[in-house]
Amino acid sequence: MSTTLGNTKRPAVRVFVATTVLLSFISFWRAAAIVLSDLGSSAYYVGGDAEKVIGKSAPWFILAVMLFANCVRALYIESTSMFVRGGVYRVVKRAMGGTLAKFSVSALLFDYVLTGPLSSVVAGQYLAGFIEDIGRYTGHPLRHFPGDVFAAMFGILVTIYFWWKNTQGIHESSQKAMQIMEITTVMVVILIIWCTVTLFHVPFQIPPNPLKYGITLDKESLGWLSTLKNSWMAHLTWFIVFVGFGHSVLAMSGEETLAQVNREIAHPKLKNLKKAAVVIGVYALLFTALTSFFAVMIIPDKTRPEYFGNLISGIAMHLWGPSWAKLTFHGFVVLVGVLILSGAQNTSIVGANGVLNRVAEDGVLTDAFQKPHPRYGTSYRIINLVVGLQLLTIILTRGNVFTLAGLYAFGVVWSFSMMALAVLVLRYTEPAKREWKVPGNIPLGRGRELPLGVILIASVLFMTALVNFFTKYQATIGGVSFSLVFFALFTYSERRAARQRAGRPEGLDQFRVYGNEEPASSTLGVRPGNILVAIRDPKNLYYLREVLRKTDTRQQDVVVMTARLYHREHAFGGTEFEASQVFDHYEQQLFTAAVAAAEKEGKPISLLVAPATDVFDAIVVTAQRIESSRIVCGLSNKLTPDEQGKLTGDAWERLPDPKPHLVMEIRMPDGGSREIPLGPHTPRLRNQDLALLHRLWLEITSDPRFAGAHHYHVVAVALEELERELRSEKRSEVLDKLWRELQKRSDDES
Repeated sequence: MSTTLGNTKRPAVRVFVATTVLLSFISFWRAAAIVLSDLGSSAYYVGGDAEKVIGKSAPWFILAVMLFANCVRALYIESTSMFVRGGVYRVVKRAMGGTLAKFSVSALLFDYVLTGPLSSVVAGQYLAGFIEDIGRYTGHPLRHFPGDVFAAMFGILVTIYFWWKNTQGIHESSQKAMQIMEITTVMVVILIIWCTVTLFHVPFQIPPNPLKYGITLDKESLGWLSTLKNSWMAHLTWFIVFVGFGHSVLAMSGEETLAQVNREIAHPKLKNLKKAAVVIGVYALLFTALTSFFAVMIIPDKTRPEYFGNLISGIAMHLWGPSWAKLTFHGFVVLVGVLILSGAQNTSIVGANGVLNRVAEDGVLTDAFQKPHPRYGTSYRIINLVVGLQLLTIILTRGNVFTLAGLYAFGVVWSFSMMALAVLVLRYTEPAKREWKVPGNIPLGRGRELPLGVILIASVLFMTALVNFFTKYQATIGGVSFSLVFFALFTYSERRAARQRAGRPEGLDQFRVYGNEEPASSTLGVRPGNILVAIRDPKNLYYLREVLRKTDTRQQDVVVMTARLYHREHAFGGTEFEASQVFDHYEQQLFTAAVAAAEKEGKPISLLVAPATDVFDAIVVTAQRIESSRIVCGLSNKLTPDEQGKLTGDAWERLPDPKPHLVMEIRMPDGGSREIPLGPHTPRLRNQDLALLHRLWLEITSDPRFAGAHHYHVVAVALEELERELRSEKRSEVLDKLWRELQKRSDDES
């Protein structure tokens, strides 16, 4: 490493930059926007679907679902505070093992496979409805317009478009999600204000109380339980509540997205996660629940069934005001609908891809599924599988929104139920590892408690899931079949993957590694004055976590590096290294642990690998090239802090001029630290050294001739005398004195 340090115009080493899919973090507003792009889209179809099945009292159940969604969101906050990379699969596997985890993720995939087609087809339904309304307004009604076929074709085109974008790796960013939600918010505010004004000018009705008037009980709402519609059970309040609740539960979609996006939430992570949850809850309540009430209150009963597939369009066309204004607002509603519903289609592909990649990282899927695209580097085979299933779903259902919605509810309620059960189990198996808990915990003494809140949430979810199992028979048949097929696929694939990955660690991130011929702060995208953290042991990164906790990364970058050591004969002047030579399973494991620490704190880091023959040369050369201000490392298992500092200082001396001002900080496992300035610096003097220096100065300045002498004059003379003696026959005597002083200091410190 030190053989090519003389040329300051060329880098002494070719560093390799490692990048992963994350390491850029977003605000809670953007996190909320991503979730709402999925959750908010349900407002466009849940009201019509629920009323079609259970009748005019549907808005009350949708309101109940939106309120209960806050409880489910609390479960996700608790689980993600335990696992930064949370979600149904990770939490269920930790709590109840791989078998139930594979079933849970199968149900979750059914959710993702359905939410994409449902969202894109609903967008097509809104567009078809707008075309029909324009025809009626212009006096040319389209009597035989194939609305379902048009919606299905539109859904297919949207799905293919986002398949191509995801294959390229161009996802809907948080900025785009934020822009969509800003436009949606404008539409929602106009809708609420205009609906409120309308209620003062036209007669309206309040949705009937389901506890007093009941719900529609027929084959469509009861499914396999239709034989009970004339029995005493059909009049039980709890029976009515759970049937109605079950048919409205798809309004609670998108909660899993919160767990997936948690990785990307910036510091302070937990605080921002809770803020995002509050924003999501308020927005969903005002948009989804309020929209369903306005539909029943404003649209006449005879006309409303025509708009079950595009309910907000029906509201727009029945507002108080001139027809041209209503049609204009209708167009705005459709535009926003296409944006948010198409965004939900994209989110479903991204979410399913993320979940399956997580499953692949844990060794459930074979390496073939994660094979990168030869041009774009994306996991295109997983994307092809998901999109293929989504296209097949649209074709088989022929774009029928109500069939898609019924099927979709299966994945939603069962994935939530398994998540709730897993959180409950973890309360007993891992009671201490939590930053936040779902409220409602009754102390039992001796550090134990009864998690009543979690028990109640899990009970409601499982009761709803069981009711849906019997009442939504199409969803049950489709969901169970899909889950069994994927469960079998996961089981078979896991066995093959176990044989392929024998002896290799699991759960590692995938990194893109590329060489950088000019390892400077500008070319690596880090600012001068950054902190360089040198790491070697993936199980011993306490000092990296400490640096991240104490560093404001908005003001100062953190660069994490490791050195890949080679024998001296592999000098860097004559050897060209490839990425595969410097980044193997160990570096992958090391940087996976580093990324996990960064995600936990919600702060970005940059990753570097430097091929080297000497680790200390690699560190200081990298620090010089990227203009670091501080080097941080942990306590060595083989060297003392003084020896680490000496070897690093020697490497600093070998640097070409101009040498940088650097401080090396060695952090101890107990929280202590040792700072060692590199190169010339003001020495640290003990109190007794200062006292001796002062006594000598007093003695010298007692002679009037030396009244103008300063302490540094005394030091200069003493150092010159020491240099002279080291070059004379007294060298051995001086070194013996120095050795005794070192031994004395060691005894004092011990």
